[in-house]
Amino acid sequence: MIKKEIKIGSRIIGGNNPTMIIAEIGINHNGSVKIAKQLIDLAVEVGADAVKFQKRTIDIVYTKEELDKPRETPFGKTNGDLKHGLEFGEKEYMEIDAYCKEKKIMWFASCWDEESVDFINKFNTPCFKIASASLTDDNLLRYTRTKGKPIILSTGMSSADQVKHAVEVLGEENLIVLHCNATYPAKVEELNLLTIKSLQEIFPNILIGYSGHEVGVSTSVAAVVLGACVIERHITLDRAMWGSDQSASLEPKGLELLIRDIKTWEIARGDGIKKVFESEIPIMKKLRRK
Repeated sequence: MIKKEIKIGSRIIGGNNPTMIIAEIGINHNGSVKIAKQLIDLAVEVGADAVKFQKRTIDIVYTKEELDKPRETPFGKTNGDLKHGLEFGEKEYMEIDAYCKEKKIMWFASCWDEESVDFINKFNTPCFKIASASLTDDNLLRYTRTKGKPIILSTGMSSADQVKHAVEVLGEENLIVLHCNATYPAKVEELNLLTIKSLQEIFPNILIGYSGHEVGVSTSVAAVVLGACVIERHITLDRAMWGSDQSASLEPKGLELLIRDIKTWEIARGDGIKKVFESEIPIMKKLRRK
């Protein structure tokens, strides 16, 4: 039997523990460590448990043809200029690692290739994330598992059979599976939140969470009500900023409201046992005739 609680850093996830909130910075830093630090500050201020980045070895993940495609961006005139411009290297991640330690918040990354796994592992991050785009990359899944750390797997743009196969490759130990729709931003009518329940039935010994790319917070709170023990949302300083992921991200107030409403639910859900509360007794005595 796989444990229904998993420890990531100092956080215990699952059971009756609070929902883990992952604030995904991703590439919303726009190549700026200054912006990355501002986003880390935002996550800390509102009480997120961790921030997440994305790491790619550009020339491995993308073909030369893809990198050579024309694309006007602040970084240049090709897709390659953009990809290289958004990618942090060792110097930047050393600064991020030190800043997160100073601010006492966990950080980790989704690694899109084996070389990136080795790169991020040098910082002794508490877990690894596997992006939806990488779910069918068996070699990457196996390689990530060799690091011996908890893995969080997103399941956007994947069929149930593909998810089952990925879980077979990874094994169920120290694994969290996130329901996800990979559209940025995702349409509400395509969120299919009841899949959280379906995944719980398919994988009874695995913790299930939710990675949301929708606009707003209510549906992510609903995911927690349905049993998600991890919520991951992209964050931004301003949804109007330049960048492909900004519009599917939460601004500071949105992240604050998300965390507030999840905590409210965690208090309000109770234990499910019908009872008379002490505060109800005076009302009962006043209003009941028998």
